[in-house]
Amino acid sequence: MHEDDDKAHDLFEEVERRAFLELPEEDDADEMNLVAAFGEPGPAVDAPAAADLTLGGYVELHKRPPAFSGSDDQPYTVDIDVEPTGDAVRPYAAFLVFVRWAATGAGIMAHTESGDVAFGESPEAAKARALELSLYEVKAELDAAIQRKQNELEG
Repeated sequence: MHEDDDKAHDLFEEVERRAFLELPEEDDADEMNLVAAFGEPGPAVDAPAAADLTLGGYVELHKRPPAFSGSDDQPYTVDIDVEPTGDAVRPYAAFLVFVRWAATGAGIMAHTESGDVAFGESPEAAKARALELSLYEVKAELDAAIQRKQNELEG
């Protein structure tokens, strides 16, 4: 296997060397034409599709909460809850509540919660900020909550 690693390294070095040799000569080293270097910009962002990537956008578009498969391979949906913090600077905190469903979807089996994900001067403001989370961030919070719960059960 070590010989294969050496061959791969040698091949990488050769490709890298050729890439540098094939670079066009620059007239002015201080200026770089980004369009020439990286190509034309991509298509404009599709606003409805981009909105679908946030928790609030998903709920607005689909009229239901998003569903996730957790790191424990169980099905979950998500909701937002808000509670007072007792802190005058950040009086309300929003957190995510993940409901774990039976594999058939016929009933609720359990739930777990994230830590605080957003703050606001009112419950509505805190919830609005939580709705701005991307679905990727929500999924990461779900997996972290599952891990915390597993650690609690083991400890």
